[in-house]
Amino acid sequence: MRSNELSIEIRDRIVSRHRSGEGYQNISATLKVPKKTVAYIILKLKKLGTTKTLPRAGHPAKLSNWGRRALVREVTKNPMVTDRAPEFFCGDGRTFQKDNHLCSTPSITPLW
Repeated sequence: MRSNELSIEIRDRIVSRHRSGEGYQNISATLKVPKKTVAYIILKLKKLGTTKTLPRAGHPAKLSNWGRRALVREVTKNPMVTDRAPEFFCGDGRTFQKDNHLCSTPSITPLW
């Protein structure tokens, strides 16, 4: 179980209250869980048939779509930027080096 997840007992209580006909707002107020979380758990139950945590597919990306677009925009604007400047978007220099190929900025080739 990840640290920010609800315990299995609380999820089971949400499901049992939903099956007994109680509304999202009442479940949320009784168990002190946000209404959106209650709705998400019930949606997951209807969609997948279970509320347990399923394994993720593969390794999660370090850069979000927002970060990737911002990185491409920054490097396109200033192609001479070093690998230290865009760490705001990446978190570390290695991620920038790995994803820098998306910008399609050609390197300067010598003339000899």
